[in-house]
Amino acid sequence: MFLALRELKHAKLRYLLIGVIMVLIVWLVLFVSGLAKGLSSDNASAIQEMKGNYVVLQKEADQRLTRSVLSINKTEDIQQLSGKKNAEPLGVKMTAIINDGKAKKIDASFFAISTSGFLAPNVTEGKMITDDAKHEAVADSSLKEEGVKLGDTIKDTASGKSVRIVGFTKNQSFSHAPVIHINLTEWKTIESTDAFNAVVLNMNDKKAHALQKKESDIDVISKDEALKGIPGYQEEQGSLLMMVAFLFIIGAFVLAVFFYVMTLQKMNQFGVLKAIGAKTSYLARTILSQVVVLTLCSLAISIGLTYGVAAILPDSMPFHLDVSLIAGCSALFVAVSVLSSLLSLYRVAKVDAVEAIGRAV
Repeated sequence: MFLALRELKHAKLRYLLIGVIMVLIVWLVLFVSGLAKGLSSDNASAIQEMKGNYVVLQKEADQRLTRSVLSINKTEDIQQLSGKKNAEPLGVKMTAIINDGKAKKIDASFFAISTSGFLAPNVTEGKMITDDAKHEAVADSSLKEEGVKLGDTIKDTASGKSVRIVGFTKNQSFSHAPVIHINLTEWKTIESTDAFNAVVLNMNDKKAHALQKKESDIDVISKDEALKGIPGYQEEQGSLLMMVAFLFIIGAFVLAVFFYVMTLQKMNQFGVLKAIGAKTSYLARTILSQVVVLTLCSLAISIGLTYGVAAILPDSMPFHLDVSLIAGCSALFVAVSVLSSLLSLYRVAKVDAVEAIGRAV
């Protein structure tokens, strides 16, 4: 470490340029990762935040929630087989709403649930609706940006029915639209049907698989599989994931070239050090120490820049950065940086002390 720090101090400009490049690469990786996480949440947070771990859909629905239709009889059969406490119906309707008779239409999604069960979201403002409440609903707080306030009455443009907003929730979106939760009684008036889109299960894998064997006309899928069935979700996340992967690959090649060129420029010095007794392992630790120090400093600066940019982004921007995401990206970038230095380590291990001293003379 002593030799590594001395060299970093001696060649400040050279290592500063490498550090700037590393900062920009990590910053871009973190920003795109935060954007991917934000878009994922904006597209499917209502499903992601559900406490259930399995979803029952109609067999012919191709694992798409909005295509599935389960009759009231089928829903009750599933609840009877699974236990009512472990199985709750879910109605989903994509629609447009109007706030208090205003002309502007707002895209939204109605989620019909049992408000006393495990599907009920946490209310951050106002109150939660009850199962017997009439013409009441709780909505995602993103509707506030559209001017919706507590006590406002919103109208479903498809059915013409109106409900009053009595509470707000957080992180409840579906297909990039805010979710409005209503009870099962209100669902019958808005949809004019007893059918539901799905039944959400809160049970272990063994029981879920047993239910699938008993009922051949349904699909019991995991919550992750249900997320993939949301239109555009898998394609959107796949594109952003590919961008992040290519950024890591490009970063690895750029760092490998920089470190290798710098190693070639110091070959005579490494030869002299070997001639006076320095071991290859010591020289390898020196290079790795430089790489790790540069990487950690770059990560610290990049994380600070990312949080700084996130603080000034508008609330409508789907950007989400959590500790686990930062930790994962940081660990992966450290690994990429170390791997990119392997070519330099190989070159140092093969250096001939006599030849290097001859070049130095």
